[in-house]
Amino acid sequence: MRLLDALGTPALCKIGLELFTAEGPSVVKAVMDRGSSVFLDLKFHDIPNTVAHAVRSAADLGVSMTTLHASGGPVMLEAAVKAADASGNSELLLLAVTVLTSMDAAQLSSTGIDVQPKEQVLRLAGLASAAGIGGIVCSPLEIEAIRGSFGDDLRIVTPGVRPSWAAVGDQKRVMTPYEAVSAGADWLVIGRPITAAGNPKEAYAKIVAELS
Repeated sequence: MRLLDALGTPALCKIGLELFTAEGPSVVKAVMDRGSSVFLDLKFHDIPNTVAHAVRSAADLGVSMTTLHASGGPVMLEAAVKAADASGNSELLLLAVTVLTSMDAAQLSSTGIDVQPKEQVLRLAGLASAAGIGGIVCSPLEIEAIRGSFGDDLRIVTPGVRPSWAAVGDQKRVMTPYEAVSAGADWLVIGRPITAAGNPKEAYAKIVAELS
């Protein structure tokens, strides 16, 4: 709540696993009561029935965006879309996570996927698009390939965004905010460069100025 106060209540706030596990649905309501929409980033990945009910629960919370893993497969993705369509939340945008930005080719290979990240991202984006998912999450390095294959049919949310003055941390495939927007991202996920900064308000303002 102190962070929101410092940033002047951003229009859209991402609530991820760490905060949601600690505080639960109450924090979603608290953020929305302050005037921000919520991107609930829990990355659902389970059997289709379970994911469908999870999506319905997210929709009932009133969030604007939520995530699920595209690698859950077509049946799971389609079940999620049906659940979202049947909910009373017409604003909910489902986002299919493709390849985590902490993964590179070596990490993918260790899981039995012996292709380059871009190839796997395009494959999973195709599954998401065919299932009727409205958007995807991918690293900034795959944005242009996604736009080339799917045009504007898929909205793109891009983590792995690091200003030139911020530490990369555990991210493998990154761009600066300006580069990511120029490549065609619809939304940027920028967490630690702001939340871990000595002065979050100043860090936020620097990013806004870069994008402007």
